[in-house]
Amino acid sequence: MRGVRVRTATSSAVGVLLLAVGVGGCSLLSPETKKQEPISVGTTDTVSSLDPAGAYDAGSWALYSNVYQSLLTFAAGSSSPVPDAAERCDFKDQLRTYECVLRPGLKFSNGRGLTAKDVKFSFDRILRIKSDQGPRSLLETLRSVETSGDDRVTFRLKVPDATFPFKIATGGGAIVDSTRYPADRLRTGDEVDGSGPYVLKKYRPGASAELAPAEQYRGGMKRKGSPVVVRYFADSERMSQAWQRRSIDVATRSMPPTDIAALSPADSDVKVMESAAASTRNLVFNLRDGSPVKDVAVRRAVASVVNREALARDVHRRTVEPLYSLVPTGLTGHTTSFYDRYPRPDAAKARQLLREAGIRVPVRFDLAYSQGAATDQEATLLKKQLEASGLFEVTTRRVGWAEFQKGYARGAYDAYCVSWVADFPDPDTFTSPLVGAGNALHSGYSSPRVDRLIEAGQRNEQRGRVAGTFRDIQKIVAEDVPLLPLWQKKDYALSDSTVSGTQYLSDGTGTWRLWQLGRI
Repeated sequence: MRGVRVRTATSSAVGVLLLAVGVGGCSLLSPETKKQEPISVGTTDTVSSLDPAGAYDAGSWALYSNVYQSLLTFAAGSSSPVPDAAERCDFKDQLRTYECVLRPGLKFSNGRGLTAKDVKFSFDRILRIKSDQGPRSLLETLRSVETSGDDRVTFRLKVPDATFPFKIATGGGAIVDSTRYPADRLRTGDEVDGSGPYVLKKYRPGASAELAPAEQYRGGMKRKGSPVVVRYFADSERMSQAWQRRSIDVATRSMPPTDIAALSPADSDVKVMESAAASTRNLVFNLRDGSPVKDVAVRRAVASVVNREALARDVHRRTVEPLYSLVPTGLTGHTTSFYDRYPRPDAAKARQLLREAGIRVPVRFDLAYSQGAATDQEATLLKKQLEASGLFEVTTRRVGWAEFQKGYARGAYDAYCVSWVADFPDPDTFTSPLVGAGNALHSGYSSPRVDRLIEAGQRNEQRGRVAGTFRDIQKIVAEDVPLLPLWQKKDYALSDSTVSGTQYLSDGTGTWRLWQLGRI
């Protein structure tokens, strides 16, 4: 990763901000006193549920990777999963059977021993509960889970799936205590019983999570972390203000584009780490009956009008790169399928597509969006671009994250913008959950051709040899346009110069390594 530095607020500006919030800010603490304080980490990501069966979003999974344990995990700098709760895992029977043996001495934070029964219970309840916001779609290839004794777990797969180890290394593989979590419904309340490297001491929904190192943790991560307080911000502007007055030690997803664009290598008191991973932003369409964008001609017309370059330049200050494919740059199978079919904004072509399909203009539809940096400005510019063509009338609306997820799951929006963060470093994480059968976007899209290609990609153990398969998937998606890729970006972590370990915090594997942070 590449480290740069960022300019801090002037002393007069800091004084004004301190007057607004009181004189108890971290910036007034002595270096020795500050070393004893928990490390404060800010993020705009939201935790939608503390129960792993009920969430499939970046904010929830970031917390899960610290308070829960999975059989496998991703070590810093590694693109392949390594054992965590498991001592070892291996494929059998030509990628149809996956066996894991647990480490000895595993315990939950409540002191109860963790056994194979808990592992089976954790996967079974995800498939049984079938939460629309949960990770069920990630486990689409899982047929059943069996146990042998207290330490052996066997996964039977419907079809060969070389990506299965990657999937169970994510928040979708989090192990819960079978005596504390209901088998057929989500657990409510603000408590967690996990076996991860941290214990959740106190949780205030939408505000903060207080974490303490877990003494009982036995797993693949050998470093014991420092106490951490995660602070959740409603938007990037509020987190930016907290960062400028140093009421947080680390600022992660997502700082405003103007802040990132202003990074300067000349300053020395702040460190900024750039993640090698990519997150993407897509405009997703509702393909259900009755939707004004159900006809493929409408979606192709939208694809012919949207100007990604302007979004990257005018809204995101070139902190993002225009994206013309499902799979972002840097992963096997990246292509430019949308650019090949819709090379530049062309209102005349869009009008012709609609006229040939017999569709009256303007086409009226609503566009929903939720959390993220510069989302209001992004929606405003998309609306302006589409309406300037004379072919569309767009109503935009911002929706709170919890309601937003429920809304797109039930088809409440004609179209919506959502970011996608890689679950693991493999192109499958940008295809199967987004356009596969029973996809996590609940778009109503279904394509037998795409599903066959996804299965073909999953059968190949040589992940470097699946590029052609993923290029074919993306070509079909550019024809069908169930979604429109907008941009990709790298994530940044800004930290006080007295904090170490931010370079290991995240790297595109879906693991948020709070235990790597420490005071210098």
